[in-house]
This record gives sequence, structure tokens and C-alpha cells, in this order.
Amino acid sequence: MLVRVVRGDVSPTGRHLMLSSDHADIVRATLPAVGANGVEITGRFYSAMFDAHPELRHVFNQGNQANGEQRQALAGSVAAFAEHLVNPEGGTRFQQMLPRIAHKHASLGIRPEQYTIVGRHLMNAVADVLGDAVTPEVHAAWSEVYWLFGTLLIAEEARLYQEAGCDPAVPYLPWRVVERRDEAQDVISLVLAPAGGGEVPAHRPGQYVSVAVTLPGGLRQPRQYTLSRGAGDTIQITVRRVRGEDAAPDGAVSAYLFDRVAVGDELELSHPFGDVVLDEAEDPLVVISAGIGITPAAAIIDHLAVTAPDRPVLAVHADRSPRSHALREQIAGAGARMTGFRQLTWYEDPGDAELGEDVRPGRIDVAELPLPDKARVFMCGPLPFMREIRRVLLEAGVSDERIHYEVFGPDLWIR
Repeated sequence: MLVRVVRGDVSPTGRHLMLSSDHADIVRATLPAVGANGVEITGRFYSAMFDAHPELRHVFNQGNQANGEQRQALAGSVAAFAEHLVNPEGGTRFQQMLPRIAHKHASLGIRPEQYTIVGRHLMNAVADVLGDAVTPEVHAAWSEVYWLFGTLLIAEEARLYQEAGCDPAVPYLPWRVVERRDEAQDVISLVLAPAGGGEVPAHRPGQYVSVAVTLPGGLRQPRQYTLSRGAGDTIQITVRRVRGEDAAPDGAVSAYLFDRVAVGDELELSHPFGDVVLDEAEDPLVVISAGIGITPAAAIIDHLAVTAPDRPVLAVHADRSPRSHALREQIAGAGARMTGFRQLTWYEDPGDAELGEDVRPGRIDVAELPLPDKARVFMCGPLPFMREIRRVLLEAGVSDERIHYEVFGPDLWIR
């Protein structure tokens, strides 16, 4: 297949995980209560953990803490794993969740000893929220759930570190900005080279790096950015400036990169990670993106133009207007070197754009897409956009295992 989700080796370990029988009964009985209170539990967990270990504020994305997305994602992942343990045949959410979390953790340099800190504060939060319902037996059962989950993640992250040749104690290396380029309204690309003159780490189209910056005031913050192009002795990341809406603050890291980073400056980057990547195969590919979700699509198309220019590719993109449409020239240039490439674009506000068969007003109409037989579909964009596209694709007869997606930020798809 052409796009695949690279999974960690959860077999036989993942499939054979079992709670002790008495704990399984307890978890099954208490799962509804834990799930219903999951966001409150994780909210208290993060607050208590950061109070006790303020150094971890530099590791966790504080923007996602402020908007509540990280609390929702953690609550969803714990509930999905517990459900998998007590009902292994009840779905695939856990199989999708594990590698995605492990890759994100690896990009941040998460270490085994930090799981002890997390476990202690998470179990304290469960007891705090559920009160007398958390008997010693319930506490022991959910502690087993947590450590089974933690053990799987620690093992998978160790494998990722080994494959990448990365020391989690030193997760970031210096890179020098060699080019800064305006891409679209509020979007720039930064082209980077290893500051020490070393080689660019091996990576695959669709992967990302964590970029760590120290903000004014001293808070160090990481953010993940897709490698929108990677060839030779440089890589490229493309950054959309996040402007606050509905009283939300502007994106701290994106504003820093826009306002303070110039050619010649150094940034700290992790090794590339990410589990949704291009795989070498011959199936036709349909890439559907919206907004800044175009970055992995650009990397995939750029790579195929060099390695498989005869591969059939349909690139579908939705944007607010031509002014906000990033990486158009890069994709057009790559597509011009391919024999089976076509791009369709929808603009909510087309302005003066020349409309026609391949550039249309409004929103994507999946029914109008010339979907090839046996196509693989890769999606990246806002979650509501991807959920709707997936729904219509399934109605059109595209099988679920042929639809893959990438989420920027905490993965709330699994909730």
C-alpha cells in the first residue's frame, strides 16, 4: 500500500496483555465512572503534577494545557486502553493510539523514570475525584492498568530511540536557519541545516520534528512541525502563525518563530518521528488536506516526484483563500515532474482566483472527486473536516483500512 500507519510491535506483547482476573472485573465495573470523569481527573492530575514538578512545564505543551485538549486526549487514551484490556476484541482504538503517543513522546525525549511521576499523580487524581469509590482494590486495579500501558510505551519509545540513534537525555540538537521564505498569509518556511555540519537524520515523508524554544520569561516550550520538504543536506519546516480567536491567546511558539528567527539563527530540533508516513507501493494515492494540513501532503508529493514520478496522485486541498494557501509553488513544481498528478482546490473565498475545473469555490465536494480504484487516502486538517471527509469516503465505498489521517496536536479522534 502507498500510505501506511507504521505500528510498534504490539504483538505478541500488545495482544497478550492481560489484567489479573480480579482486577479485570473491577476495571470493567468502574470504567464507566472513570470515563465519565476522565477530563476532571486529568485536569487535576496535570495541575498537581506541575505544582510538584514545575520543570515538566518545559516538556509539556502549555498551550494544549490551557485550551484543555491535552486533558481530553489523556482521558481518552486511558479509557481506550482500559477498554482494550477488558474487551480486546472491542475495537482498534488502542492499536491506533499506542504508536502515535510513543512517537510524540520520543520527539520530546520522554524517559522511563518520568512514568513514575505521572503514575503517582494520576492515581492521586483518580482518588481525589472519585472519592470513597476508590477502595484499595480499585486503586490497585487501575494502577495495574496504568503500568501495563506505561510498560508498553516505555518499550516502544526505547525501540524508537534506538532506531533513531537518539539519546532521550539529549533529545534536541542545534540546527542553523539557512533560508526563511514567506509562503502565504501568516505562513513561513524555514530551511535548516545541522549546525555542526553533520548529516541530516534519516526520515520519511509525513514525519515531524519537535522544535524547542525558550520564550520571553524563561518558559521552554516544544512544538511539533512536519518536515514539509527534506532532501540533501537540509530540511524544511513550515509554520503557520496561530492567531488567537474567541479570547484565546496567540500561539506562543509560532509567534516567536515569526518575530524572532532569522537566517543564521540556531534552533533546537529533535530527531524526526511520526507513525503516519509514506510507504513504497504502487496503489494510487489521494491526498486530502485543509489549511496548514498541507505540510505532510507537500512532503509526500515532493518525495514521489523524485522516487516514483509515475505513481497516480490526486491532491485535494481546501483553504480559506488563495492568500492563505501555503506551499502552492512547491507542490505545483513537484506535480509538474509527475505523469499521473492532478490537483483540485476549493477556496471558501476565491477572491480574484481564476476558477475552473481544478479550482472551485466553496468547500470540498467528495462526490465530485475522481477517486481511482484501490486508492489509499491520506488526510490532514482540522478534526471536524477529516471526520466529515472520512464519513463521505466510507459512503462512497472506500474501505476504512485505506483511509489514514494525521492530527496536529493532541489526537482527539480516538475519544
